Amino acid sequence: MSEVKNKDQQHPLYNRDRALINTLLTAAPTDLNLAELARMRIRYNGFPGARDLQADLDKIMQTWNLTEAELFEKTRQLHAAKSVYTNFGNKSETEDWS
Repeated sequence: MSEVKNKDQQHPLYNRDRALINTLLTAAPTDLNLAELARMRIRYNGFPGARDLQADLDKIMQTWNLTEAELFEKTRQLHAAKSVYTNFGNKSETEDWS
């Protein structure tokens, strides 16, 4: 039973998120990229797996010189001021919090 508890899980959106995180690794901290980073941090916070994604998210935070508190404060301000995802087509795609 303890083996099951320690086994990492595969996130169902891993492949799509891997592509996004790869882009963020070489991108500038634009409004959209900050929002995407915050969304990924929330998605993988405490997730028992995807350790490589979590490590890369930490690396992006370090590269952009942000703490998690600063990231979330900036993105709260962004979302309060405007819709960060307005240039995207389908609303269901832009609000993917799964």
